[in-house]
Amino acid sequence: MHDKSVLVLEDDSAISDVLESFLRRDGFLPTMCGTVEAARAAMAQSRPTILILDLALPDGSGLDVLREAAAGEEPIPTIVLTARSEESDRIVGLELGADDYVTKPFSPRELMARVRAVIRRVERMPVTCSNEAIRVGSLDIDFTSHEVRLGGKPANLTSTEFRILSVLATSPGRVFTRAALLEALNDTGNIVERTVDRHINNLRKKIEPAGKKPAYVVTVYGVGYKLSP
Repeated sequence: MHDKSVLVLEDDSAISDVLESFLRRDGFLPTMCGTVEAARAAMAQSRPTILILDLALPDGSGLDVLREAAAGEEPIPTIVLTARSEESDRIVGLELGADDYVTKPFSPRELMARVRAVIRRVERMPVTCSNEAIRVGSLDIDFTSHEVRLGGKPANLTSTEFRILSVLATSPGRVFTRAALLEALNDTGNIVERTVDRHINNLRKKIEPAGKKPAYVVTVYGVGYKLSP
């Protein structure tokens, strides 16, 4: 982690004050924003280490900020913070590139644990991988620069998507169960196994041929996933 900076997009002042207090107590450097416009201005000035955002804002949707955070050459790790409990809202956030989500009301301590877990996934590289980069077909994975290219073009993976692909790439052909992927991601139980499936689906949209059977991240039914060598 570089400077432990956190950008929080939350228009509820009571929640914002609590989050700022907990973040500072845990050694983070929070920037608090109450509008989409303010968040965009803050991101343009300085790239945060992690983004925490609400969906319903007075001047727009936090999903717009999420799209922009996930679209750059180096996507910003993001946790969606929302009062919406419907599964469809969580899925939309994950499909747009969110690494995790928290539904209000929530425990600030739980959110801090999720922040630390996401940052660990960004920072930690597969300890068993001895190569700086590997190529599988037309897929190039660079562990040093955290870049993935498909046919020479950037795939622009989120931090969690890159981490999952990196874990699979440590042993091409080896099948990883969902539980094994969670353990390898150094997660503390904050992400459920079904969410791993959602991240896998998002990853496939970026590295697999459209409309065809997956050629790289292959499902082994009843077991888990593997990177086809």
